[in-house]
Amino acid sequence: MTACRSEEEALNCLFEGEQNRATSDNKQNKTSSRSHAIFTIHLESRSTIEASEKVIHSKLHLVDLAGNERIKKTHAEGMALKEAAYINRSLSFLEQVVVSTCDAKRDHVPYRQCKLTNMLKNSIGGNCKTILIANVWPEAHHIEETISSLRFATRMKQVQNVPHVNEAQDQTLLLKRYEKEIRELKQELAMHDVLCAQGAGAESGEPY
Repeated sequence: MTACRSEEEALNCLFEGEQNRATSDNKQNKTSSRSHAIFTIHLESRSTIEASEKVIHSKLHLVDLAGNERIKKTHAEGMALKEAAYINRSLSFLEQVVVSTCDAKRDHVPYRQCKLTNMLKNSIGGNCKTILIANVWPEAHHIEETISSLRFATRMKQVQNVPHVNEAQDQTLLLKRYEKEIRELKQELAMHDVLCAQGAGAESGEPY
C-alpha cells in the first residue's frame, strides 16, 4: 500500500501498475491481458471548516477484467492456455456471485470462490455504487464474445445497493478533546476548592 498526498501521486501509482501488467498476443488479440487488474483507492476526508473529529472513509475499486477467451479462437498453448483457463474460471465465479446477489431467495453468496470475488465483495453486494463498462467488438467474427459480455452487463444492472456515508470518529482527536475537557474540569475543581477555602476563612475571622 502506498500513501498518496495528491491526485498526481495517485495517478503515478496507477500508471506504474498499468506498465507492470502482463500482456501477450494471440490469434484474437495482440495485447491480450493475462490477468485481472484492481486498483484500490482508500480516502479519508475531513472538514476544513469545522473543528470536528468526524472522518468520512471511502474506498474506490477500479477494476479491469481480462477478457473471456475462447481457446478455439486464440489457439492458446502451454502457459497461455493455463492463464486463459484461470481467467475464464474466475469470470465464471464472478458471474455466479452476481446471479446469487440478485436472487432474493438465496441466503448465501459464494464470495470466497476465488480471490477476485472475495476482493470485490463490497463492490457487488456491499455499501457501494457499482458501475460497469462493457467493451464489445461489433463484428460478426466476435458475436459470441459480444453476446456473452452483454449478458453479463445485463445481470450487473440487476444489482441493487443502497449506499450510505461511512462516518467515524478520529480516535486521536477524540482523545485530545477528552484530555482537554479533563484539564478544564480539574481547573474548575481547583478554583472551586480555593473559593471554598477563602469563604471558610472569612467566616472564621482568620486572615486570608
